[in-house]
Amino acid sequence: MSSNENAAGAARIQKIATTPDWYEPYRISQAVRAGNFVYVSGQAGFEEDGTTVEGGFLAQGRQAFGNVARVLEAAGLTFADVVKVGIFVRDMAANLPHVITLRGEFLAEPYPADTLIEVVSLARPDWQIEVEVIALDRDAA
Repeated sequence: MSSNENAAGAARIQKIATTPDWYEPYRISQAVRAGNFVYVSGQAGFEEDGTTVEGGFLAQGRQAFGNVARVLEAAGLTFADVVKVGIFVRDMAANLPHVITLRGEFLAEPYPADTLIEVVSLARPDWQIEVEVIALDRDAA
């Protein structure tokens, strides 16, 4: 029996976290591994201490993608392992060109599947972007 299976043979769900784990107080896992996939919770443009990055949409976006990268690293993965991206923005018309810039900075061919959604608000009123991903762990048993 592999370490990812229980006695019934079903895949276990394993919590993935960085140190510090900025989501722990909210009872949210930064990511979970289920079988060969790692599901990373939405990451916004905030520093480890919880403060929102200043400098506008691109600065927050770079921080959000950087936070995703840290969580992926904690799982032993990188953006090259990402198969699906979800990007939530508060102002699509103003920021679509910036989203395309961010995709170019952090993602590469073959580009992952992607969903881009405009939302009325995010968890904090000063957040402008949130990014979630699903990654494939090719080495998972």
